[in-house]
Amino acid sequence: MGWTCQHDVKGFCKLLNITCLPGTKGCILNKGQHEYIFTTGSYEKDKKAQDSKKEEIDFAALARSN
Repeated sequence: MGWTCQHDVKGFCKLLNITCLPGTKGCILNKGQHEYIFTTGSYEKDKKAQDSKKEEIDFAALARSN
């Protein structure tokens, strides 16, 4: 599914007055309860970024709490 941002005019963000870069600080796509994924166009770079965001679970602390 795709759509166009209402603030995007030929690659320029009317809201922030900068070149459109989805996910930039102040971008409307960063607001709300949903998480959007922005691709760099490179599967390898996107995979590394996703892996770096993974949350590490402390199983020992989890076991102690139960």
